[in-house]
Amino acid sequence: MAKSGKKRAETFRLKRLCNIEQEVREQGFESIAGIDEAGRGPLAGPIVAAACILPDGYVLRGIDDSKKLTPELRYKLYQDLILHPDIDFGVGVVEAAEIDKLNIHNATLEAMLRAIRRLSIVPHFLLVDGCHTPECDIPSASVVDGDQKAQVIAAASVIAKVTRDHIMLGYDALYPAYGFKDHKGYGTLKHKEAIKKHGPLPIHRMSFGLLKGEENDQKHDSLRARDK
Repeated sequence: MAKSGKKRAETFRLKRLCNIEQEVREQGFESIAGIDEAGRGPLAGPIVAAACILPDGYVLRGIDDSKKLTPELRYKLYQDLILHPDIDFGVGVVEAAEIDKLNIHNATLEAMLRAIRRLSIVPHFLLVDGCHTPECDIPSASVVDGDQKAQVIAAASVIAKVTRDHIMLGYDALYPAYGFKDHKGYGTLKHKEAIKKHGPLPIHRMSFGLLKGEENDQKHDSLRARDK
């Protein structure tokens, strides 16, 4: 009974995750791209956005907001998504220096635009996590907590998160004293101590928190809580 109950609950959850996308399809839009990002809050590394188009009727068991998944399950779902022959996805990356020039809000939207452009087809509609959508000619809608409400956005969140984690592991190999493999660039005590001891790197966001001044700490902490 317990096992069958969990299975029914998961089936219901997955069906609910498809509701928003189905509503958009019923309006006449065929290819719908989910858009999400990873890395708004860290002190170091890029912001990464992903765009993902799932086939109509496709359901991926276990899919959820990437932050709710274990690293093992997140990577398995990532593999399921990127290796599926009928799933289209694109990734957009904005590095730290450009984040400093644009500010984090504009950098997020730019990363989303780059991800959309990397799709092999032009989607008919965009479902975007959060409160803002990138400026483009494609009809779109923002969905607050969309990675918990729409499967196609959750899929994009997994691709963005795993891609960014891989980038930060590469930086960890380049700069082992900073511990990027553990904190992925977030402002942990270990990371802050490494900055104070060794100084900032080219991948650090000089407009953020500790790197700019204490007046930005509250804003940085809010972003970190949202994104981690």
